Amino acid sequence: MASSPTDFLAELAWRGLLFQQTDGAAAALAAGPVSGYCGFDPTADSLHVGNLVSLMGLVHLQRCGHRPVALVGGGTGLIGDPSGKATERQLKTVEEVQANVAAIRAQLGRVLDFDGATGARLVDNGDWLRSLDLITFLRDTGKHFTVNWMLQKDSVESRLASESGISFTEFSYMLLQAHDFAELHRRHGVTLQLGGSDQWGNITAGTTLVRKLHGAEVHGVTLPLLTNAAGQKFGKSEAGAVWLDAARTTPYAFYQYFLQGDDRDAGKLLRTFTLLDRATIEALEATIGENAAAREAQRTLAREVTTLIHGEAAARTAIELSTLLFQKGDPATLSDEALAALAREVPFASVTPAADGALDTLALFADAGLAESKGAARRLLQQGGLSVNGVKLGAGDTTIDRDRLLRGGHLLLRKGARDYGLVRVQG
Repeated sequence: MASSPTDFLAELAWRGLLFQQTDGAAAALAAGPVSGYCGFDPTADSLHVGNLVSLMGLVHLQRCGHRPVALVGGGTGLIGDPSGKATERQLKTVEEVQANVAAIRAQLGRVLDFDGATGARLVDNGDWLRSLDLITFLRDTGKHFTVNWMLQKDSVESRLASESGISFTEFSYMLLQAHDFAELHRRHGVTLQLGGSDQWGNITAGTTLVRKLHGAEVHGVTLPLLTNAAGQKFGKSEAGAVWLDAARTTPYAFYQYFLQGDDRDAGKLLRTFTLLDRATIEALEATIGENAAAREAQRTLAREVTTLIHGEAAARTAIELSTLLFQKGDPATLSDEALAALAREVPFASVTPAADGALDTLALFADAGLAESKGAARRLLQQGGLSVNGVKLGAGDTTIDRDRLLRGGHLLLRKGARDYGLVRVQG
């Protein structure tokens, strides 16, 4: 159930998601429902966990009775935002940007609610920026800003001090984003912009332009950039960025990223990435001190965020795999969906049995890549280091009976404590 429209800033504040706000923002939000937007530039064909902070800001805006507008940068994506970047972005082609826009639209559509009186809107700034001619832009937008004022903005000032400097292309980005705010105000009555704290200069450029063009007072609210307990920017794993696209970061890997998080981050991440209420989160935080080994807070966090991004079915499958691989669950209970997901997470091979139907244990481990050769597999077998379907093999277990096959003809192999492989027996 949505909260009162006056609760939005308070909701952000207790969750630690309120960084800055323009003067009068609280009064404007308290006066009644508003339309507020946040922009997402299509620099890739997927958003990542860092973008999820701002996306959750839109979710809370909607839950508090306001209308969220998700702006995809089909126009600004052709330029690139210099905010937070030490060097110039590599420009993308129109085709690349359009493909990225389509992919991101689908992701935004899974998180926001598009029904009802406060139903979300998806908008592409390419609809107006790509047809905007330079002279019109300079006369109607550029004339309202001095270069002196623009040079004082953090995103510009930091780049001017760097060796790479800043091109006129990226220097203009601030004005394009300001133009977006004015256009959204004109087309959709938008009076609020949300963004990360590094967007403050761009946001205030927009509030300035709307006031000068339309004589209207509009507002901005920023959310803090998320860092972990070590002070590093949140959203990176050993494999790189943690993406919202299942093809880039699988639901299982996504779940594990949150499950394996530092105890010191759990409370902050529960506030940032879930819709759980304050009492529930505080109760989960208490479990960290009482029984940290159980990781109840992280399990709840991982389940909630994976469900939000990938759906309940994918979250259940991720939990199935985690139980199997880290708590030594029973492989015989794995669902078809879990087996299919497992084949994407561990070394996988499809094998054909011998003419007599025999399954050579040593060949299975070699084929799955868990042993360099059958000779290496034999040494591991003799040392008691191999298991099949959770059962340790003895030195004499050189063949595997077909009646041990899991559904779909699968066998779960394990070398040592943590190295898994999956084979599917054909025929």
